[in-house]
Amino acid sequence: MSILAVGLSHRSAEMTTLERAAVPAGELPKLLHQLQQAPHISEAMAISTCNRIEVYAVVETFHGGLNDVSEILAAQAGMESGDLNDSLYVHYAGAAVEHMFSVASGLDSMVVGETQILGQVRTSYADAREAGTVGRTLHELVQTTLRVGKRVHTETGLDRLGASVVSQALAEVPDITGKHALIVGAGSMGALTASQLRKAGIGEITVVNRTASNAHRLAESLVAQGVSARAVPMDELSTALSAADVAIACTGAHAPVLLREHVLPRTKPLVICDLGLPHDVDKSVTELDGIALVDLETVRRRMDEVAAGTGGTSSAKQTAKANGIVLDEVREYLAGQRSAEVTPTVTALRRRAAEVVDAELLRLDHRLPELDGSVREEVGRTVRRVVDKLLHAPTVRVKQLAAETDDTDYANALRELFCLDPQAPAVVASPSATAKEEK
Repeated sequence: MSILAVGLSHRSAEMTTLERAAVPAGELPKLLHQLQQAPHISEAMAISTCNRIEVYAVVETFHGGLNDVSEILAAQAGMESGDLNDSLYVHYAGAAVEHMFSVASGLDSMVVGETQILGQVRTSYADAREAGTVGRTLHELVQTTLRVGKRVHTETGLDRLGASVVSQALAEVPDITGKHALIVGAGSMGALTASQLRKAGIGEITVVNRTASNAHRLAESLVAQGVSARAVPMDELSTALSAADVAIACTGAHAPVLLREHVLPRTKPLVICDLGLPHDVDKSVTELDGIALVDLETVRRRMDEVAAGTGGTSSAKQTAKANGIVLDEVREYLAGQRSAEVTPTVTALRRRAAEVVDAELLRLDHRLPELDGSVREEVGRTVRRVVDKLLHAPTVRVKQLAAETDDTDYANALRELFCLDPQAPAVVASPSATAKEEK
């Protein structure tokens, strides 16, 4: 079993393709179950954000797993598998681990260093766990990934290079100090938007959300931070828009929620930031006079221009340090996985040795029934010490060798040398037995 990562992002696909392939929150459980039920997949989780859709799967074979994931993603996008392939990137085994660590560290984000992706990885894992599509392999990988992401930000300060997609979108908006903002959507992106607006000195915020309680919760949080804020029902969207100077839409809905009729009539200019994937704003809105649209494509162009025009020494050093941490963590993770793979066989070998010792001591009892009990116990301890000492060096060394290289199947070599049952490791390698063996 190996890790397979298949996805598309702002780096590999046009925004129109990303929009088609996006997975609304309500459809995520269905997608996860489709993945897990595929012939070559045993575990799966999916990350769907404003600029990436990725599947991480534990697969039996590379080609079989790739075909399964590609077909399911294509169906999600309403496309033929072959038509989506040009937009996909694929990582396998160690490369998949490296990609996941890089994503969680913000190194693969549209805004390098943004920290929101770490929370999105955590949420994606929680969704997959609730759906029952996560097993031991993905659990251990994600827990390591979250730790690596935190380490990168703590040790490099990479998150200070750019706050988020939200901050970059708002950077396209003329001075908003003292202005009135409307936030459409009260999820994590809405909360991040509210935080950025507060830091920018916004005068007033109105929150609109399909679930009224979530809108009220966000508005109350803003009021507690000293911001004039209120929540209004979704059916009052038109009225709220008429009073706003800037509107930020980030709902995660499957279809546009801000339509032409919501904007008309309009008596003053309005800047709309559409951060939804798929789009939250109907394209016809941009045809209206006095309406300026900032969307994810705008942010991508902005970041490309920044990257082309800076070459900043500070950011380059931070990014290089972050990449170094990721590579070190990948090596350590893979070494740990290789060592863990041989542990059940080592446990089986020790179990076999113990069985042989017990059988020989029982034979001794039959041959010398008159042997003194204390002598018999001492003989038993001596034999077990001899066996333990003989096995100690090779079993420790085989774990070290397995961790250092994957060129040799040391587990299979042990099974062949000592005639161990190929199924024995799976039988005896309970968590308690493995933990005891590793001490």
